[in-house]
Amino acid sequence: LSAGLLRQATYTTTRLGIYSVLLERFGGADGTPPPFLAKAAMGMTAGAAGAFVGTPAEVALIRMTADGRQAPHPPNHICAHICLPKLPPGERRGYHNVFDALVRMAREEGVLTLWRGCIPTMARAVVVNAAQLASYSQSKQFLLDSGHFRDDILCHFCASMISGLVTTAASMPVDIVKTRIQNMRTIDGKPEYRNGLDVLLKVVRYEGFFSLWKGFTPYYARLGPHTVLTFIFLEQMNKWYQRLFLSA
Repeated sequence: LSAGLLRQATYTTTRLGIYSVLLERFGGADGTPPPFLAKAAMGMTAGAAGAFVGTPAEVALIRMTADGRQAPHPPNHICAHICLPKLPPGERRGYHNVFDALVRMAREEGVLTLWRGCIPTMARAVVVNAAQLASYSQSKQFLLDSGHFRDDILCHFCASMISGLVTTAASMPVDIVKTRIQNMRTIDGKPEYRNGLDVLLKVVRYEGFFSLWKGFTPYYARLGPHTVLTFIFLEQMNKWYQRLFLSA
């Protein structure tokens, strides 16, 4: 939980803050939103920046999650990270909390370990945020233009559920790559995977092509509500900010 909270406090705040600034700056003078491709580019930029800032907490979260109790037949971990088998007792790292994990990783494996898997993490964030942020903005704009919705919580809810569906489909393959690289071990002096493409090829070869989207329903059941709450809170905080500060 501590690692998950720190990840949200770094990655999510960075990406949403940058995206909101870019959306406001590059919108029309009359308040019209930028086109969809521009929104996607803004989402990519915000996602890459947020991922870089949040990678240390991400690595700690994945390692602490892998320390969980092992079941007789280890299932895939479908939560923030998928296809992550639990480690046997002898291989668990035993971090007490996220700060203990960060300190021990830096001391025992070097500071750069905190950014292990940074490239696939940023690649995932580029895909996720291009899909999530752009699809939310576009869905909201479409719902408002239909004339059946007002700019209220119902509109935000519907737009964010659509965004969650799009994001789930786009993010699951890159989530597998990122998670397995960040949690991989060295076997006989060689890393398990050479790069992200090697992860994808091995998953497809040994587990099947559609295993890249294995667990789609529970993944969406997690990501849908997460997306809904994220955007509803963001919209409300933006309204409070405009009312209390910009209009003051």
